[in-house]
Amino acid sequence: MDDNPTLDRRAELSEFLRTRRARLQPEDVGLSPAGRHRRVPGLRREELAQLAGVSVAYYTRLEQGNGRNVSAEVLDAIARALQLSDTEHAHLVHLAKPTQARRKQRAPRRQQVRPSLRHLLDNLEGVPAYIGGARSDILAWNPMAAALFGDWGELAPAERNWARLTFLDPASRELFLDWESKASDMVSYLRLYAGRNPDDPELSALVGELSVKSEKFRKLWATHDVKEKGHGVKRMRHPLVGELSLSYETLHLPDDDGQFLSVYHAEPGTSSAEALRLLASWGADARAPR
Repeated sequence: MDDNPTLDRRAELSEFLRTRRARLQPEDVGLSPAGRHRRVPGLRREELAQLAGVSVAYYTRLEQGNGRNVSAEVLDAIARALQLSDTEHAHLVHLAKPTQARRKQRAPRRQQVRPSLRHLLDNLEGVPAYIGGARSDILAWNPMAAALFGDWGELAPAERNWARLTFLDPASRELFLDWESKASDMVSYLRLYAGRNPDDPELSALVGELSVKSEKFRKLWATHDVKEKGHGVKRMRHPLVGELSLSYETLHLPDDDGQFLSVYHAEPGTSSAEALRLLASWGADARAPR
């Protein structure tokens, strides 16, 4: 194996376009419905090229991974034809126009959490909160996060990674009632990061490890779905306080190399709020066993 493996950007671009095209049916874009004898899933290349206003040969070269000299206007047209989300559109630009998209980006470096952010975590009482970074690494957390998710301090630094925990730690499947959704989201986050940082050898090593050890990860990685971290609700079953339904908010920290603050909270007056209160009162004794 290469000592410094990286992702193949041409292959990433090719597969991303192919999978986006395959998920659209002709009737989704105003064309005649597909017949019984249609051989390809989704739209044909010539149908997509027609919708985007480019030649079939031009689009074929792009889907084969050759994004050299493609204009922003053409990428916009293809994104509209494929009905891409804003996140997917940005991902396409990163893959097809790496020089333009990455002009202001720096090479990945050692992730450090500012002291003021650690102080902020320490003062977030009663709510689980942690700071994440590149490749879904877990960089810092407060006692409530340890009580809810498990004591990450007992893990080696390399093991403090949400993707690795999600797919390789059996406790993850027990904790998250909607584990399938959690797993899908996690892979989508990694895919988005991969489009922006294909030359990150630590990412390639992580993807390689998870692909070998988890069939579920391999299948999700092959979908090429991308998603930005945001907000939502997670349902969990804690070994000490039972089921919880917690809302989470992700606050991106643009001055800190892609780091983000994730905070979980419960609706006041609910059983989930009472469960968090119990976890807070029990302190270190409530740390979820791994």
